[in-house]
Amino acid sequence: MKAAVYQGKEQVVVIEVPQPAPAEGEVLLAIEACSICGTDLRTWRHGDKKIIPPRILGHEFCGTVVETRAPGANVAVGDRVVMYIVILNGTDRFVEMGRENLTSHRTTMSYHHDGAFAPFMRVPASAVSQGNLIKVTSAIPSDQMSLAEPLGCVMNAHSRLGVGARDTVAVIGAGPIGIMHAVVSRLHGARKVYILDSNPARLEMARGFDLDGAVRVNADGSHREEIARLTQGQGADVTIVAVSSAAAQADALEIASKAGRVCFFAGLPKSNPVAALDVNQIHYKELVVTGSYSEKRSDFQASFALLHGGRFPAEKIITHRLPLERIVDGFHLMESGEALKVCILPKS
Repeated sequence: MKAAVYQGKEQVVVIEVPQPAPAEGEVLLAIEACSICGTDLRTWRHGDKKIIPPRILGHEFCGTVVETRAPGANVAVGDRVVMYIVILNGTDRFVEMGRENLTSHRTTMSYHHDGAFAPFMRVPASAVSQGNLIKVTSAIPSDQMSLAEPLGCVMNAHSRLGVGARDTVAVIGAGPIGIMHAVVSRLHGARKVYILDSNPARLEMARGFDLDGAVRVNADGSHREEIARLTQGQGADVTIVAVSSAAAQADALEIASKAGRVCFFAGLPKSNPVAALDVNQIHYKELVVTGSYSEKRSDFQASFALLHGGRFPAEKIITHRLPLERIVDGFHLMESGEALKVCILPKS
């Protein structure tokens, strides 16, 4: 079979590899759709020390069980499934707290196990036994169900932000994750939702969603003044940084309201992780600043339910669908901002 294999920085090549065969306790999936994550894009562009090449990438997927060697599995041949990709190999206080995303006793699909940018993918026995495969029981298309994983990461942040009816939310970054944050904020009842970005094309796509405004980020800082105007000088109750930018993190503290909540959802490049921030904004405004990393099992379950319920506009977030052979084109489409979310169809 052909697969998109990571071989190093700026080297993701579609080559022939052996079709995987499941070992005892494992399940084999035929992959119907696998979306490109920002992590895949960064791995291709900059490399990732956690991924030892050669490695088949792809962790936002939906597929069908075609073979199983796990008699006690919660899925059977013919079932269409998605997967919680955090696989535990031990326990600690974070696992006991239900915060599996923070444990060091974990492996992850496409980092430590071959992923889904291929027609077939083998699911490790430990993932099968932990119930990480979840059966899709609605008619929602597989490309839309591939959003369950990134949406789960968004739900992780919102599990602590507590967005509600009295909140004005500002999301910095109008990429697919930023759009998801904005949509979830609205679904959680936010009074007003604004999104900010420096890319006019991304802002134009954002205007197609149920938002109250799309604000252009400018070098002169006028976007901060615009948020102040839109909020009658109060600032945003909840500010979410969904772009890997130190300047955006600094902006978030500036535009946050007193007693506001700020989420640095996107981290900074590991090669340059330090930001110059006015911490007096945190002190005098009594801000609560939090990060967000990966997802808990409960977040994935919430994402799955939201997609199944039909209220989440998944069909609008996936703007491009490409065959496996064009995966690098997909990287370029996302990097330029021309695409919102690119979904790879390995069998097309």
